[in-house]
Amino acid sequence: MPKQKKNDHVEIIKTWQLPASATLGSAVRAHGLLLELRAQVPLAYKKLLTSDGTTLSLIMPEAEKAAFNAVSSIVSKCLEKIDDLPVIPREIQDILTISATERHRWLADGRLPSAGTRTVKLRGRAKKITFHVFDPKMVVGLLDSGVIEDWREDDAAAAKENRRRAAYKAKLTRSLKSAKTKAKSKEASADKPDADLRGWEDFSAEGFLR
Repeated sequence: MPKQKKNDHVEIIKTWQLPASATLGSAVRAHGLLLELRAQVPLAYKKLLTSDGTTLSLIMPEAEKAAFNAVSSIVSKCLEKIDDLPVIPREIQDILTISATERHRWLADGRLPSAGTRTVKLRGRAKKITFHVFDPKMVVGLLDSGVIEDWREDDAAAAKENRRRAAYKAKLTRSLKSAKTKAKSKEASADKPDADLRGWEDFSAEGFLR
């Protein structure tokens, strides 16, 4: 029998588990971690690294075993510090189930402390964008504490108080405007003493008493 030729299409596969301590239960975070890992891999092999949200997979032709080993080594090394990767805006919104408005408000007043900024150039955009990133340990602390609901209650109370003050200020402004209008009306009446005298027109026509 002729010797069977080696199948050039045989693939080699390696998988890794994405730890829950890194994904923080977020599919958005899991995808972000995949993109971070792909950024460390040579361009030709980026898309060969995939994820289903919990498991990373690297699939390459057996003929590229040397490259496979090199890429595997890179991924394994990056995974050692995967828990420490900063949390980006869309990830923290998904992890904490907060809106972009809440993120901006709480970042501005210090409730969401920034771990620094990152500047990137998005595909299809000429300008770079800069955004705040967050310490994953801080995010875990917020997630475990349940403080987000307290913040929302505080914000609702503050908004109610602001509306009350705005309504009072508007009422005061209207009152002052009305008082000013009345004062001007009185001044105008004082300048025309005959305005409210009954029969003054007839008296004026006949002239002063002699």
